[in-house]
Amino acid sequence: ILEENMLEVDCPCVTPEVVLKASGHVDKFTDLMVKDEKTGTCYRADHLLKDYCTDKVEKDLTISAEKAAEFKDVLAVMEDYSPEELGAKLKEYGITAPDTKNPLSDPYPFNLMFQTSIGPSGLIPGYMRPETAQGIFVNFKDLYYYNGRKLPFAAAQIGQAFRNEISPRQGLLRVREFTLAEIEHFVDPENKSHPKFPDVSKLEFLMFPREEQMSGQSAKKLCIGEAVAKGTVNNETLGYFIGRVYLFLTRLGIDKERLRFRQHLANEMAHYAADCWDAEIESSY
Repeated sequence: ILEENMLEVDCPCVTPEVVLKASGHVDKFTDLMVKDEKTGTCYRADHLLKDYCTDKVEKDLTISAEKAAEFKDVLAVMEDYSPEELGAKLKEYGITAPDTKNPLSDPYPFNLMFQTSIGPSGLIPGYMRPETAQGIFVNFKDLYYYNGRKLPFAAAQIGQAFRNEISPRQGLLRVREFTLAEIEHFVDPENKSHPKFPDVSKLEFLMFPREEQMSGQSAKKLCIGEAVAKGTVNNETLGYFIGRVYLFLTRLGIDKERLRFRQHLANEMAHYAADCWDAEIESSY
C-alpha cells in the first residue's frame, strides 16, 4: 500500500440492496443446493459432484482410462452446468446424501447473502456485504477526485465479509464470516502498461495457463515477462501484480514449489474480466 501510494477506505458492512442489485449479486450470487429428501439436510450440489469425480479419478484404480477422462471433463466444465444438467449428472452417477445415503432433491439456486432491513421502518432492504469490492466501487468518484482525476490509481480495504454458505467446511477456509484484504487497481483502459513491471519481469514461478489445463498438462515454470510478451497474461499491470503477489506470499513463508498461479478457464471468467489468475497453495486440504 505504501510503495504504490494507494488510497485506503473503510466501508460499512451493511450494504443497501440497490448497490448489490446493480452489481448482480441479488440475482446471481447463488450456489446450487440439494436437500436430503428425508432429513432436509442441505448440500452444495457442485461439491457433491466434484468430490465424487475427484475420488474416482484419484482413488478408484478399477476405472478405465476412458471413464477417468470423462470425470476430468466433468470437473473442467461443471461450473457451466445448469440446475437441470447438474441434477442429471448427480442421478447418472447415483450420488446420494453423504451422511445418510438418502436420495437428493433436484438442485435449485440459493442466494448466499445475509439479508437484513435498514432503518426503523424495516422497509429498506439491505444485505451484509458478501465482499469488500462494492464499497470501493461506489466511492470511485471520490477516490478519483482525491487522485487528481487521474488514472491509474488504487484503493485498499481490509474488513469483514459474510456469506451464508450452504455447507461450511475445511476448518477456517469456508466459513460464514471472514476477513478480506482487497486492492482494487483502476487502470487506464487505453494504456495497461506499468512503470514498475521491469522490477518483477524476470521472476519465474509455476503458472498454469488455461491451454495446459484443457490439454491435461501440468503447471510449468514461466517467466512473468515472457508470459506477458506472449499474451499468456493479458497486460503489464496484471503481470506486475501477479509478480507482487508471488513475492508477498513467498516472503510469508509459502513454499515456492507448492505455489502456482492458475488462469481461469473460459467458463470460470467473470463477465467483466479480460483475464484472471488465482494464486493456489497446495496444502493438507
